[in-house]
Amino acid sequence: MTDAHDIPEETRSDPSAHPAPSAHPAQAAHAAHAARPAGTPPPISALLDAAAEAALPVLRAVRDDQLAWPTPCSEYDVRALLNHLFQVVVAFQTLAAKKDVDFSRTPDRLGEYGAQWPDRFADETARLVEAWAAPGAEDGLTGGMQLPARTVGAMVLLDLTVHAWDAARATGRPYAPAAGCVAELRALAAQMAPTARTMNVFAAPVPVPPGASDLEVLLAETGRDPHWTAG
Repeated sequence: MTDAHDIPEETRSDPSAHPAPSAHPAQAAHAAHAARPAGTPPPISALLDAAAEAALPVLRAVRDDQLAWPTPCSEYDVRALLNHLFQVVVAFQTLAAKKDVDFSRTPDRLGEYGAQWPDRFADETARLVEAWAAPGAEDGLTGGMQLPARTVGAMVLLDLTVHAWDAARATGRPYAPAAGCVAELRALAAQMAPTARTMNVFAAPVPVPPGASDLEVLLAETGRDPHWTAG
């Protein structure tokens, strides 16, 4: 999966542009979830909150000596993967507000934040949840391609889920995706795969045997080998 999103990204996290999250940003996501009529899909904010909770222990466990290790994304080592994920998490806060962003470069936030990068990343995921829990965030169109906003929110959910798996696989950590996220993402991948491959966002699908898990099928759809190892 080559994550060259055509939905444009901001180039730097500006505290004045991104106010500090509320003390409990997940509460907004849960409130939105509870307010949905029965049988409707969960709000993207609730799925992002769950995905972040699953991802953060993996990312916090990454050691400095692992940053140059390879990952299932052949174009990224661990450091580049984390900087890319930082970029996406910050940019999609802006997209939730229907504002344009620029993906033309990837800031080195690990270099900027040093040992504090895991805490800063956790702060940005909290802001991401809060941004997508805002009234109207899932309504209408957003991004350079003017896609449905919920689809755009699902794209950052895909990155947060799949790149957490990448980091876990690269560093030998256990990882289980958040409940409910994989079903949402399989639907997204099936919908967007042809265009994503044309744009080199997804690689060619990888065959999976009968009985493969939903996560393995999702990974294979994005062009990943679910059984990838660094060796």
